[in-house]
Amino acid sequence: MIRQDSTTVSQWAIAMQLKNLISDHVDRMEKMLAEPKKCYFKASMPTSYEQLHNLISERLLHLHAETKRIIDANKPDFQVLGLQNQILKHIANVHEKSQKIFKNNNIGTEEKVSQLRNIIKVNIEKLKEDNQNTVIELEHARPTYSSRVLFIAAELGNTRFLVELIRLYPDLIWKVNDDNQTIFHIAVKHRHEGIYSLLYEIGAMKDLITPLKDPQLNNMLHLVGKIAKQKRLDDVSGFALQMQKELLWFEEVKNMIPPSYREKVNKDGLTPHELFTKEHKDLLTQGEKWIKGTASQCMVVSALIATIVFGAAFTVPGGYNQTSDDKNGQHNGIPVFHSKAYFWVFVVADAISLSLSCASLLIFLSILTSRYAERDFKEKIPNKLISGLLALFFSIMTMMVAFGVSFFVLYHKGLKWMPITICVFAALPVLLYIWLQYRLFFDVIRSTYLSKRLFKPKKHFLYYENPKA
Repeated sequence: MIRQDSTTVSQWAIAMQLKNLISDHVDRMEKMLAEPKKCYFKASMPTSYEQLHNLISERLLHLHAETKRIIDANKPDFQVLGLQNQILKHIANVHEKSQKIFKNNNIGTEEKVSQLRNIIKVNIEKLKEDNQNTVIELEHARPTYSSRVLFIAAELGNTRFLVELIRLYPDLIWKVNDDNQTIFHIAVKHRHEGIYSLLYEIGAMKDLITPLKDPQLNNMLHLVGKIAKQKRLDDVSGFALQMQKELLWFEEVKNMIPPSYREKVNKDGLTPHELFTKEHKDLLTQGEKWIKGTASQCMVVSALIATIVFGAAFTVPGGYNQTSDDKNGQHNGIPVFHSKAYFWVFVVADAISLSLSCASLLIFLSILTSRYAERDFKEKIPNKLISGLLALFFSIMTMMVAFGVSFFVLYHKGLKWMPITICVFAALPVLLYIWLQYRLFFDVIRSTYLSKRLFKPKKHFLYYENPKA
């Protein structure tokens, strides 16, 4: 069994809290520099400088309060205290220099704003550099396991083994490999829903795990932005549904990761969504071809069924009554067997089949004329596909019902074994359709309508709901 020193793990967790706090502070201050008018100009303030100065003071107070809260709640070692000292030094420098500018009456408001923004820029860059160096030292001080059983199990998707291991050694959720990735990052990379769903059971700790970056600055959302291995894609029928599965994964991880990390760029300068679009470009094209081919073939079948049942509506079993009416001397043209119950079953089934075949024809036509945008593969196109296939299935079924019942109309007085035999054979195309298409039906329904349950655990795995003492 693998055991990790609990002290090392706890110190790393404290460091990650401070690191995330610094990152959030840096992001807000950089946004303040990038959009000065939107961030600090308000007509209610005497000058834009005073507004900027107040915003900086608020950010420094918030940073100091959060740092104190984290440190007071734990027992940090000297490395974690190094991060604290960086934060306090940053606060002191910015506060001291901003106060000097504020008290200087020899310069104008615009010059004060310019100098204050320059102070923010210089100190933010210094804080980022010092923070990165300290985190690197922490990472080198922490043992990593790139080829041990823990990460092999995560790569293979052995959820049960990992659950039992984490129950014995809860600190294993913090363990990282040489690429600074936890078992949850490995699960996302290899698309293992069972392991990934364990994130829902660790509470707020997930916010310290999901933002971790590898040497290429890829966070968890970048990892899911990369296309899955072909073996995992082949678990789903058709390129369009494979694209849908990838979109569902991306949306799930996007909702899991802290909002401030959703637009972070990696070393290639790509955000997670940009990386997703780049990696899935070929799959998107293949999905479009697959869905168009499927829709075209189904349209042919729908058109044939519509033609058949439309003709059957005017060639009813037994024909029409051509005898003259004694009262008015005209042919009444009423079907011969119109008083029979089987005849009305035939008429209703034929009408339903015609309506459904026409509906499926229009649905598949709308699929062919879709835009095939990336987001359309998540719900819009799959919903149309399942609706078209269901309409086609029931049109085939009602067509065969009409076909079988027509023989009961003709042979209602005798030879009943003949229509019964014909009905048995008429059921074969329906059963064949179910056998050939059930996998596609199942995949579409599961991906489209059961996706909310895909990533969430069905029961408590890591922690028992009512633990015994």
